[in-house]
Amino acid sequence: MSLNSNDMSNVPPAGQRERLYLYDTTLRDGQQTQGVQFSTAEKQQIARALDALGVDYIEGGWPGANPTDSEFFDQRPETRATFTAFGMTKRTGRSAANDDVLAAVMNAGTPAVCLVGKTHDFHVATALGISEDENLAAIKDSVAHLVAQGREALFDAEHFFDGFKSNPTYALACLKAAHQAGARWIVLCDTNGGTLPAEIHRIVTQVIAEGIPGAQLGIHCHDDTGNAVAGSLAAVDAGARQIQGTLNGLGERCGNANLTSLIPTLLLKPPYAARFETGVTQEALADLLRVSRQLDDILNRVPIRAAAYVGASAFTHKAGLHASAILKDPSTYEHIDPALVGNARVIPMSNQAGQSNLRARLKAAGIEVEAGDPRLARILDVVKEREDQGYAYDAAQASFELLARNELGLLPQFFEVKRYRVSVERRKNRYDQMISMSEAVVVVKIGGDKVLSVSESMDESGTDRGPVNALSKALTKDLGPYQAAIDDMHLVDYKVRITQGGTDAVTRVIIDSEDGQGRRWSTVGVSANLVDASFTALLDAINWKLIRDGLAPVTR
Repeated sequence: MSLNSNDMSNVPPAGQRERLYLYDTTLRDGQQTQGVQFSTAEKQQIARALDALGVDYIEGGWPGANPTDSEFFDQRPETRATFTAFGMTKRTGRSAANDDVLAAVMNAGTPAVCLVGKTHDFHVATALGISEDENLAAIKDSVAHLVAQGREALFDAEHFFDGFKSNPTYALACLKAAHQAGARWIVLCDTNGGTLPAEIHRIVTQVIAEGIPGAQLGIHCHDDTGNAVAGSLAAVDAGARQIQGTLNGLGERCGNANLTSLIPTLLLKPPYAARFETGVTQEALADLLRVSRQLDDILNRVPIRAAAYVGASAFTHKAGLHASAILKDPSTYEHIDPALVGNARVIPMSNQAGQSNLRARLKAAGIEVEAGDPRLARILDVVKEREDQGYAYDAAQASFELLARNELGLLPQFFEVKRYRVSVERRKNRYDQMISMSEAVVVVKIGGDKVLSVSESMDESGTDRGPVNALSKALTKDLGPYQAAIDDMHLVDYKVRITQGGTDAVTRVIIDSEDGQGRRWSTVGVSANLVDASFTALLDAINWKLIRDGLAPVTR
């Protein structure tokens, strides 16, 4: 199977490949991301998505560490995946059975428990302030306590790689203490994220040679050098059989190993696809983009366009030479079929575009135009003219499609905007505080009827969301027969750029929208007036959605 082949026929069936286990720590390590704090309901939603995806372990958090984690373990959903509580080894001076922090973790009642312990002599002395022997006893007694209570025990060897480089004898002694106490998994942690893949491979190889079986080794990498995914794969190459990571690479500082990148690599790329099987099926893999976007929606974060596999730009081909080759054989510039991970090919339009790009883009939109059709040259001319005015169609595919449909005579007129008005008021409220508030009025004609809608910029909490928000709410408030189609549509990103300086400045607005089906599209508006540019982009977003949903214009 070649690197860019999607042919999985040479991959041995399940049962003939080695089992590789996926451990997700989005709900614990991912929650340590700056600005991220999951509610109980959000944790439940993410856990269900992870379970449907097919990960083997879901780490829910640290019971007793905060009210949300404790509540979540009381209300955790039933999953096929092994639910895991996280905690730390017992404290010195008390037994594992009498440690109240460890008891809170055990009381969560999960079938598996992961305990973190120090394996770097520097941290034992500096962070814990105890002797090396006391630390070894804490590891051994804590793991043995879990096993005696019938729990699957995992030991997270914190700072292991740094500890091994500093004092390999002691770092290995910590692993052996956990192994001898009955730990099912011993997870080697690159806690500071500074160990490079070649080092990880070498050290994991040495650990196995020292008697810790690879079938019981896991890898937990942080991304401080941008190598967390590569480091995880290096550990697997050396013999580790569990990978810990997070969705979208969430995590403290620079994040953790990104399971959204690792999972498709393991399922689609040689030698991993031929050698290993995971709990993720090909059918579940096709849902990967939706799961990734679902997490971003929960966090109210803009998805990373350049993300591997699931990014909006992951299969985007702008250069005319590339687009021409893609038309002949997609594997010329694509390492996998984007549909395998739920993504889609994009042939953007820009003033660099040629007819190969144009026909490929139109075909992707369901519009077939013969090569040499004179209308193609006209569309390219219009694109170039409008980009000279400040438009950017390579970043606004939906607006390009509407432009092309208009030139081809294929653009339905669902409604007509007769007028709109936006006012901004700044005044004192009842608390004698200066506030601003916007109000928008939009009049549209649908068939033979005129509809007037009015909206304010205040949200439910009384916060002013600005004039563009008021305009968007007014425009989508009542579109009559089309309303049901746009009710599940929402704005996910809003970008403004000044394309010219001085008093003749031109503003470009790009809006990213998404609907309940997980479709995401971008539209652009250009004007000397920010609100007017925004309104143009909003109109395009609605019209594209109505076309995609197959609605017919009302004629009466």
